[in-house]
Amino acid sequence: MEINGSENHEKTGLFSQRWSGIKALSKRLEDRVVGIGSKTMKLGKDDPRRIVHSFKVGLALSLVCIFYYFKPVYDSYGDSAIWAVLTVVVVFEFSVGATLGKCINRGFATLLAGALGIGAHELATLAGEKGEPIILSVLVFLLATAATFSRFFPRIKARYDYGVVVFILTFSLVSVSGYRVDEILEVAHQRLSTVAIGGMICVVVSIMVCPVWAGEDLHKLVAFNIEKIADFLEGFGGEYFAREGDGESTVASKSDKSFLKGYKSALNSRALEESLANFAQWEPFHGHFMFHHPWNQYLKIGALTRQCAYQVEALNIYVNSDIQVPEEFKKKIQEACTNMSLETGMALRELASGIRTMTQDHATNIHVSNSKSAAENLKTNLMTTALPAYTDLTRIIPAATVSSLLVEIVSCTEVLAESVHELARLAKFKSVDPTVSPDRPKQTQLLHRGTVNPFCDSSGPHTLISVCELPSAVLPENVNIQNPVRGQHMQV
Repeated sequence: MEINGSENHEKTGLFSQRWSGIKALSKRLEDRVVGIGSKTMKLGKDDPRRIVHSFKVGLALSLVCIFYYFKPVYDSYGDSAIWAVLTVVVVFEFSVGATLGKCINRGFATLLAGALGIGAHELATLAGEKGEPIILSVLVFLLATAATFSRFFPRIKARYDYGVVVFILTFSLVSVSGYRVDEILEVAHQRLSTVAIGGMICVVVSIMVCPVWAGEDLHKLVAFNIEKIADFLEGFGGEYFAREGDGESTVASKSDKSFLKGYKSALNSRALEESLANFAQWEPFHGHFMFHHPWNQYLKIGALTRQCAYQVEALNIYVNSDIQVPEEFKKKIQEACTNMSLETGMALRELASGIRTMTQDHATNIHVSNSKSAAENLKTNLMTTALPAYTDLTRIIPAATVSSLLVEIVSCTEVLAESVHELARLAKFKSVDPTVSPDRPKQTQLLHRGTVNPFCDSSGPHTLISVCELPSAVLPENVNIQNPVRGQHMQV
């Protein structure tokens, strides 16, 4: 009985272990499924155009499958109809520019390779039955070698790399198959026709159904990167010069400092910008973007933006530095550094807004001029500042580095502004009055100018107040300037 009891106990323990293993496995499988589902939902929420693109590819494939579904069409092309399906699979891309570029590359490469393949076949037949394969092999070797080497040229690599690959493939297939197929011309014709039909279906679906324009994405990306650098610079002054006893920054709490990291999007955007610029050059005119739009100028602006972002990256190191800068020295540079940071950030924001709205606002020049004046004031303050003999220079170096970086950012912003103005000239941006915002009526942007003479009914002394004109970019949003105050006086 004891033996039977122990055996039952062992069986129960073994069953319990297996059941626990099955439950753990099912739990891991459930977690994996839930994780994949959450990632899928996040991917769709980040850019809903991805979902639309998936439906567009399915629609294009459904249309091209008509070649197999309808017998009259299939009888006209035969097995060559499969090239239409393959064309849709390999050509359909996310943006219109990428799709159109691949279609043009594939079409011209197929046409040129087919023509050369037929010519190679006819030339090889002149050498007789024994010499034909040798001639074909030599021609395939020479053209494949030359075409492959051409892919190393930067311009060809950027715009025509896919076409070169298709050229090598098509020429090899046409020329080699001509050795066994008598109707070589018919084969080349069917191949070219099916590729053209598949490409046309891709282009029509890509343009007509929720089009995604690479040029528009590049336009928004450049403005977005500049705007994120502006966010950092506008908040840097208050963040860096915040007093230690405050407990939190004068700009944002410790739990909300995302503006200090937004500039990182500009650091690694070079590959994306070059890709979008390449695709944008294939696109037809759309919206505000006409033929021969200066897409290469966006690359110059992006390069200058990254240069500014690298300096901001170095500046960000000193925001939470443990080295305590002497308060006397910090007060000497605080006003000038804060003005440089703020004015430079406002200038970059104006540039980003101008790119986004395709308008040329000359208020940027005012902010750049103010930042340069602040830089000159900083230099003057540093030249006239006498440090005590007991001052530890290692505690001053971080603050001096911050000042130097801000001066460099001012210079970089000035060059960036010139590049954006060049883009505005080439793309013919709409010029806007510097005292008028594109989103606001003109009368709400003006202050009363000149001298305000007081109106008073007393014979006592009074004060004469002169109001100077201020740039519209520095006006507070809540200022009511439509209702001037009249008849007021100040008694002394």
